[in-house]
Amino acid sequence: MCRGMIGKKIGMTGYFTPDGSHVPVTVVELGPCVVTQIKTKETDGYNALQLGFGSKKKTHTNKPLAGHLKKCGSDLFNVLKEFPVDNPDEYKVGQKITLDMFDVGEFVDGSGISKGRGFSGVIKRHGFHGGKATHGSHSHRIPGSIGCSAWPAKVIKGKKMPGHYGNERKTMKNIQIVNIRPEENLILLKGSLPGHKAGIVEINKLKINK
Repeated sequence: MCRGMIGKKIGMTGYFTPDGSHVPVTVVELGPCVVTQIKTKETDGYNALQLGFGSKKKTHTNKPLAGHLKKCGSDLFNVLKEFPVDNPDEYKVGQKITLDMFDVGEFVDGSGISKGRGFSGVIKRHGFHGGKATHGSHSHRIPGSIGCSAWPAKVIKGKKMPGHYGNERKTMKNIQIVNIRPEENLILLKGSLPGHKAGIVEINKLKINK
């Protein structure tokens, strides 16, 4: 079985479960993904499927990639990613992977690129409390003392400082599937996922479910 799929984050909303409780959910357009390449232990050293998702203009695709994708049909995909697979012999190039591999109530991992927030201070980036908000204080939002005294007379590596925040690959673990709508290729996940609207995300099955 393939361990995951590629999708697009639609946004967040609320969902009423059958027992009447209201939960926040993230709506993801998951697939359909097309198998563009099959990798095996004999040829590549590991078993995996390369999946394609989304559409791309021919003018935005170079010739080597277009030739690679010609084997699976005439589609040009916006995203290509690999996912582990137990038995690659069960798949063929051009085959579509759909939501049938997931079940309502199952727990999965969701990965994506978090929102980029540029250069941020320590309060926004690391959650510092900040200094006193009184008159005469010059330490409202600054990090404070960062160095050492005579020894070792330097800033220790790894010190929490202002800097680039966001735009990193993040993974949310153990997210529950609340609802699946295969006719619309939509899956509803409890809670949030990293990234902005229309961002690319990966949904992976937990290893314990294999």
